[in-house]
Amino acid sequence: MNGAKRPYVICHMVPSVDGRIVTTSWKLPPRAHAEYERTAQTFDADAWMIGRISMEPYAGKARVPSRKVPHPIPRTDFIARRDAESYAIALDPAGKLTWKSSSIDEEHVITVLTEAVSDDYLAFLQSKGVSYLFGGKTDLNLKRVLEKLRKEFGIKKLLLEGGGKINGSFLAADLIDELSVLVAPIADGATGTPSLFDASEGKGPARHLKLVSFEKRTGDLLWLRYKLKR
Repeated sequence: MNGAKRPYVICHMVPSVDGRIVTTSWKLPPRAHAEYERTAQTFDADAWMIGRISMEPYAGKARVPSRKVPHPIPRTDFIARRDAESYAIALDPAGKLTWKSSSIDEEHVITVLTEAVSDDYLAFLQSKGVSYLFGGKTDLNLKRVLEKLRKEFGIKKLLLEGGGKINGSFLAADLIDELSVLVAPIADGATGTPSLFDASEGKGPARHLKLVSFEKRTGDLLWLRYKLKR
């Protein structure tokens, strides 16, 4: 177990057999996406987390107004709601998501920022009722972010569904407890596209895994579950 200071983190993804994760050209059948959601629900997680680019379609496009009477806004966390049944978390260090609402399908939105964002943007988030946490001055300290999510929102189990860099950053920081992959029956073959974990150039943070279960699912998907060895 990871201890009580942070959520239990499960990285849940659909890679190709060669580890690629950009699915747009794969022409996966609808049942594959449904299978991904079905398997995700079995974890009964309190929250899910993705990065800014993946979150853009969910966030929508609103205008960030300039304030008529600008005043400094302290770089302290803003908690709009603590009693949601589930949370949608965006890693958005530069504050680029223009939220239309504070919820996604009844899940309360939490966005994770650095202190480098503008006062206008913070005022915008407050006006929308979007909770935000600061993860650092110019870079995100992921361990600190997870500890805040546990302390401020009571999040005990988190699904990490990020891109390669986000997943790789969590892997490098040794913050993933479990890996759940639905291996798609596709060999991608592309070079230079994101893979399941893209942590760093050259030698990566190799982590050893223990196989927990394997199961054939609808559409020739193979569901593999691993625990991270520590």
